[in-house]
Amino acid sequence: MENHEIYMQRCLDLAENGMRAAMPNPSVGAVLVHNGRIIGEGHTSPYGGPHGEVNCINSVLPQDTHLIPDATLYVSLEPCSHYGKTPPCCDLIIAQQIKKIVVGTTDPHEKVAGNGIKKLREADREVTIGVLEKECRESNRRFFTFHEKKRPYIILKWAESADGFLSPHTKLSDKIEDKKPVWITNKYSRQLVHKWRSEEAAILVGTTTVLDDNPSLDVRSWTGPDPVRVVLDRTARIPDSYAVKNQKIKSIILTEKSNFAILDILLYETVPFNDDLPYTIGTILHRHGLLSVIVEGGRQTLQSFIDANLWDEARVFKGLSVFGKGTLAPVLTGNLVSRENILDDELLIFRNYDKRDNI
Repeated sequence: MENHEIYMQRCLDLAENGMRAAMPNPSVGAVLVHNGRIIGEGHTSPYGGPHGEVNCINSVLPQDTHLIPDATLYVSLEPCSHYGKTPPCCDLIIAQQIKKIVVGTTDPHEKVAGNGIKKLREADREVTIGVLEKECRESNRRFFTFHEKKRPYIILKWAESADGFLSPHTKLSDKIEDKKPVWITNKYSRQLVHKWRSEEAAILVGTTTVLDDNPSLDVRSWTGPDPVRVVLDRTARIPDSYAVKNQKIKSIILTEKSNFAILDILLYETVPFNDDLPYTIGTILHRHGLLSVIVEGGRQTLQSFIDANLWDEARVFKGLSVFGKGTLAPVLTGNLVSRENILDDELLIFRNYDKRDNI
């Protein structure tokens, strides 16, 4: 690995630390190197705070600040050139007289999109682009999907029995106080799911899942932010007493009904429930600024995204339970990229690679 790649990999490692908190911004890692020594490094702060380049420059110790103009700045994503929540990073880089900048990949945001690199070069700075570009795009794949495809990054998740069922045939009870899921996976797999929820902007389920299980869709077995709850409720069948409407977490209810009261934390969107529903969902979540969604719905909801070829990643648990009959698991065609065991559970990860994608 060449020096450029070594320092860019460090940028990626740093960026990983700020990924969820930075949303809807990308998480960017930055490293300042002088004669083979890292004198500063940083990553994007939680949304609204300083970007990675700013934190990197601010981290330089007083005794090393005189080295900044002769150092090389490595950054995993093109520095911004516009005013948003914070001033343009390009202005700071130019003001600090940094002469060499190495960029992992350009920024797809319409307000940047090469303008940051152009601004630096117009200021007579030496800019190198494309170091570990594939890895840099992968790091911020949610951000790239959001801006390039105008929809969130879509993750499908389900657990199926050893004989391929999502749930057994019979319900345990019709009383709300007795509603709870039939667990296929062990407690460690379920804790991992809560970790995943904390990493994504939204979580989506269908009506049947809510009525059968009365899920909270929160992060209670992990530390982190709760995702926005997105619930499909075509004919407004879900009672206000169910957890998804408890107003403890922001929820968006998608329905064909209208004239609902709109609250800051409980929103209703009127949409047609036709064959284009997966695309409509993507458009609505994009409008709400949600970079990613993990779909934990039932078979119909999951299969609708699969049939529309509107998914990026699928995470499938296989347990030891045998149901014999029940609700069949979705039928998925994708690229299996990893397989691992969590005690007696098997976790399969699939990716839906588009030939046009670089990631």
